[in-house]
Amino acid sequence: MFKKNDTVLYSSEGVCVVNDITQRQFKDRIMQYYVLKPVYKEGATVFVPVENKDLVAKMKRILSVEDIHQLIEDMPNQTIEWIDNDNLRKDKYREILRNGSRKQLIQLIRTIYLKQEELKKIGKKIHATDDNIFKEAEKILYEEFAYVLNIHKEEVVPFIFHQIELKEKS
Repeated sequence: MFKKNDTVLYSSEGVCVVNDITQRQFKDRIMQYYVLKPVYKEGATVFVPVENKDLVAKMKRILSVEDIHQLIEDMPNQTIEWIDNDNLRKDKYREILRNGSRKQLIQLIRTIYLKQEELKKIGKKIHATDDNIFKEAEKILYEEFAYVLNIHKEEVVPFIFHQIELKEKS
């Protein structure tokens, strides 16, 4: 169970603070809700029914600084197999976005990035769907990294590259 003021990662909403835990009348019954305030979406509020296990499962504890450093250290080895079938690939990648596993998000970002680079060499572009999924995965992951590391979102990629370079030198 989450408490008021906990910071969580909630699905595609990104980093959120549990602003309140409240009860609301819904038809003929009273339900308890987590009231989430997305950190990077001003004015937005998300209500998550406490009893809805599927939605509550999308609320993940925020990473620690140590967790982020470990993910970055493992990053150069992280890819998943490219799926040639557009529909199967889209379904698999959307499932990764819904799941919220940071390791899978990194694998997804790296896989799409490498495919994008491969296609550039032959004068082609990645499908718009893949590009949108790539951007959404980056948003989710980089917002969390920025929040935990107390840096701006634009500083996340340079931070990651710097950490990888440091690791390669040691």
